[in-house]
Amino acid sequence: MTQSAYIHIPFCKSKCAYCSFVSYPNYDESCRHEYVKTLLKEIKYFYKNEPLNTLYLGGGTPSLIDVSDLMQIVQSFAFMSNPEITIETNPETVDLEKLKEIHTAGFNRISIGIQSFDDRILKSIGRIHNSQKALETIEESFKAGFENVSVDFIYGLPGQTLKSFCDDLKRAVKRGVTHISLYGLKIEKGCDFYKKPPENIADDDLQADMYLAAIDTLENCGFLHYEISNFAKSAGFESRHNLNYWQDFSYYGFGAGAHGYDAFFKTRYENFSNLKEYTADYTGKAKIIELSESQMLEETIFLGFRCVSGLDVKSINDRFCIDFDLKYEEILSKYLESGHIVKTKTGYRLSNEGFLLSNIILADFLC
Repeated sequence: MTQSAYIHIPFCKSKCAYCSFVSYPNYDESCRHEYVKTLLKEIKYFYKNEPLNTLYLGGGTPSLIDVSDLMQIVQSFAFMSNPEITIETNPETVDLEKLKEIHTAGFNRISIGIQSFDDRILKSIGRIHNSQKALETIEESFKAGFENVSVDFIYGLPGQTLKSFCDDLKRAVKRGVTHISLYGLKIEKGCDFYKKPPENIADDDLQADMYLAAIDTLENCGFLHYEISNFAKSAGFESRHNLNYWQDFSYYGFGAGAHGYDAFFKTRYENFSNLKEYTADYTGKAKIIELSESQMLEETIFLGFRCVSGLDVKSINDRFCIDFDLKYEEILSKYLESGHIVKTKTGYRLSNEGFLLSNIILADFLC
C-alpha cells in the first residue's frame, strides 16, 4: 500500500546559479495552468485511491501555481487522519494573503527556500529575495496558520564563513521554525556555476567544519538531528514524507521529472522531464528500473544509514535472510575501529564524522 505522493512543479521565476534540478523559468500563468491539467490527468490515471499519510509538492517553486489549481491537486487524493501536506515555497512568490490561501487549500506544512540571510551571498547565487523578505515569510507563515514551518539553508556558498553560517541558523531558530534542512553546495553539470565556478566557495575542509558546527549549533538550540541533513525542533516535527523515503516505503511520483517507487513490485520509475514529452505522454515513463534482491538490500542499507537512528539489523536479517554482521564483518570492523560507524542497541549508525564520509563508506557496502 502506497501512503505517500511527491508532485513536481517545475516552474520558477528564475534559475539559481547552483541549481541543476528540473525547473523552467519564465512560464506564464496560462502555461502553468495547462501543466496542472496534465498533472491531474496523470494522478487520475495512476493513483489507486489509497489514503495518503503524506503529500509533498516540490520544485521548482510550487507556490507559483494558482491557489485554485493547488486546491484541485490536494483534492485529487484521499488522506488518512492528520496527514502531512507540504508545499515548497520561495519568499519572493508569497505574501501573507497568499500564504493564508495556501493554508486554506489544505497545506499544513511549508518548506521555505532561504539558503542564506546574507544579501550579498543571495545576489551572488541568483536568489531574487533578500534577507528581510525571507524573515518576513517565516513570520507570515505562522500568521497564516502554519504550525510546521521548515527552512532550507546551503553551506559552502561564495563568501560564506563558518560564523555567518551558524549565525544564520541561530536567526532561524529565534524565529521559531520547527524544522531545518541543510545542504552542502554541490556544483553539478547543468547549473551556471558549473560553466563558471565562483572563486570564493568553501573547500571540502571548510564545508566539513560548517557541517559539524551546524550539528553543534542546532543541538545546543534543542533541535533533534534525525537524518544526515535534517533537524527537527522536537519529536513530531520530523519530515514524515522524507522519513517514508528513508524507511524504504513506496511513494508515487507525479509531474515532469518526478521519481516514484513501488516496493511491492520492486521498481523505481522516472517521469519525462521535458515538458512537451510529459504533456504528450503523461501515462508513459522515461525510465523504469526493476530492482534485484541485492539492489534492494543495498538501498535499504544506504537509506538506513542516512538516518541518525541507523540500521535495524534484525529487520534486515529477517527481510533478506542474511546474517548482516557476518556478511559485512570486514567493513564493519574497519569503520567501527575508525569511529565512523557506531554500534547501537538495534544495529549500527554513522557517527557525525561518518556522515561526512558517507559516500565513501556506503560505496564499500555497495560493492
